[in-house]
Amino acid sequence: MGGWKRVAGSIALIAATTACGTDAPPDDPPSAADTVTSTTRTPRVVDESGRPAITFDPCLDLPDDVLVEAQYDPRSKRPSEYPMESYSFLGCGFTGTFHIPDVLRHYRLSVLAGNVTLEEELEKDGNISTHISVNGRDALLQLDPSNTDSCAITVRTDFGIVIFRRTYYADHVRDVPIDEWCTGLEETMAMLEPFIAQ
Repeated sequence: MGGWKRVAGSIALIAATTACGTDAPPDDPPSAADTVTSTTRTPRVVDESGRPAITFDPCLDLPDDVLVEAQYDPRSKRPSEYPMESYSFLGCGFTGTFHIPDVLRHYRLSVLAGNVTLEEELEKDGNISTHISVNGRDALLQLDPSNTDSCAITVRTDFGIVIFRRTYYADHVRDVPIDEWCTGLEETMAMLEPFIAQ
């Protein structure tokens, strides 16, 4: 990911209170018209750049059941956040659930949502990037031979980009062959992409 910073955050807890019973009849429950539900999330990361707010939180917006289907443990999520002056990133890391003794110890998926553009990412890492499409969304497949056992797909969004980087940790002294670093990542992306804010 070159010079781009990572980002993370906290999840708010909701407390519920219950009143003790009395002899008075309970109040009527509020009608749907009286109940106001906000669908707007306050961004956890803001900066002074004037760039768009990051509207996709990888720790909150990727459903647990979809992560399990993609062979990642939702309980392993590790949030990160980097509000900078000129750009920001909001991230989350997940550990894979698949293990092959003497071949694969574990693997990790890092997801970073940032308010930089795909063009900026291409300018920064164009030498390791190939244009692809994920579910019709403009994207870059990024394979850096110097970043051993790792592969990334960066997709365009309305607020900027989301980078999905998978890293293998071999269960032996040999590295994973470079032609396997990206194997299956596009299929994983096809499952996760629908949950990214446009």
